[in-house]
Amino acid sequence: MSARLSRLPTAYSLPRDGHTVHRWQDPPQQPTHEAERRLRKQRLAGSFRLFARHGFDMGGAGHITVRDPQYPDHFWVNPVGVYFGHIRVSDLLLVSPRGEIVEGQGALNLAAFAIHAALHEARPDVVAAAHAHSLYGKAWSSLGRLLDPLTQDACAFHGKHALFDNFTGVVLEASEGARIAATLGPDKVALILQNHGLLTVGRTVEAAVWRFIALDNAAHAQLLAEAAGTPRPIPAAVAEHTARQVGTEFGGWFSFQPYWDRLLRDEPDFLD
Repeated sequence: MSARLSRLPTAYSLPRDGHTVHRWQDPPQQPTHEAERRLRKQRLAGSFRLFARHGFDMGGAGHITVRDPQYPDHFWVNPVGVYFGHIRVSDLLLVSPRGEIVEGQGALNLAAFAIHAALHEARPDVVAAAHAHSLYGKAWSSLGRLLDPLTQDACAFHGKHALFDNFTGVVLEASEGARIAATLGPDKVALILQNHGLLTVGRTVEAAVWRFIALDNAAHAQLLAEAAGTPRPIPAAVAEHTARQVGTEFGGWFSFQPYWDRLLRDEPDFLD
């Protein structure tokens, strides 16, 4: 090994929210429920701004949720009918497992409750979930196929996403949400909802939202590749190895951070 290569760091660290987070370390938890709630709500409001920037705001369709740290059967969600690019922390709704608005002003998206309540109940490990009708995601969903490991980035979802192929219209019934949760299963991080769009989950808001951005990007890349010719997928063994490198919870959380820094600089009003 050359002297230059031998000096390369084996890990890196990132100062974040008063902590120094080291590579592969779990993101830090705040010391109190109140502090953790504030952080989760800030990340949630910022995530809607990101969705607006990426064009994931088709008529206001879509929703992102995060569990409340003190009342984990409750979740925070966006009010229906509010433009994603205008959402602030103060706009968010706290919803009970019965669909009651416990805190906040505005109307609850019934589809958001039907899908997310079932997901949060079925997957105690899921802190946040994201769904929207993004252009490339819904275009790919119409094909009724899983994504192939065509690129390093797409490998983040290799073996970690599933297809929900039972479209019956707008999800308004709890039973439909339960079927979506069952398809996600105990260990998947993403779903392709056939003829509908994409859904991603994570143990942080940051991981769930980054995964949605990355999944839509992977759908876009495969649509382009197949339009141009016959793509050559990454071999299964290599794809599995790469998935362990780029598909982690830490990786999703870490990849969100540059977006967060830009939001703080460009649109700090979302913190209000």
